[in-house]
Amino acid sequence: MGFRHNNVLPANHFRKDWQRRVRTWFDQPGRKLRRRTARKTKAAALGVRPLSLLRPAVRAQTVRYNRKVREGRGFTLAELKEAGIGKKEARGVGIVVDHRRRNLSEEGKKLNVERLTAYKARLIVFPRKASKPKKGDSSAEELKASTTRATLALPESLPAEAPRKITTEEREFEAYRTLRNSRALAKTEGARKVRAAKKEEEEAAKKK
Repeated sequence: MGFRHNNVLPANHFRKDWQRRVRTWFDQPGRKLRRRTARKTKAAALGVRPLSLLRPAVRAQTVRYNRKVREGRGFTLAELKEAGIGKKEARGVGIVVDHRRRNLSEEGKKLNVERLTAYKARLIVFPRKASKPKKGDSSAEELKASTTRATLALPESLPAEAPRKITTEEREFEAYRTLRNSRALAKTEGARKVRAAKKEEEEAAKKK
């Protein structure tokens, strides 16, 4: 090891007691078993409740990932209202509510309303006291039905379409030109309104 120029003299600590500072992972199999036991205990404590809460189906963010459907944080108040479920009632039956989320498309809203309706149809609410069932609890016949703890699966992101011939209208349709035109119309809408109002004022002034 050479010493050159006006640099710091190296002081390599080769005699450190490193074996005392090594992090071992010998308890990994034990931890794995402990976690598994905890999951079993939790599942048993939940009774016949679903293992996970119901969440909405949403599109992932940005153009790059929006073809993917994933679980969102919670259902919007508009979706719950359309499905006929109250926000307090929803929390009690395993449906997550997100008061901040907004519906930006009718298709997305419709999809989640259908999801809620399907969940509601499959839902069995056991009464706290079998002798005194309350409003909203399932009937005696419904309680006898077979139960499942699996939640509703997410819908397909792009439903498969059967192969077909391209129509003449589709062949002649100019998608890029249509997008550009609609974008330009939206951009110049304010200026066109101002121009139209100015023209009306001038015509009204001429008539006077």
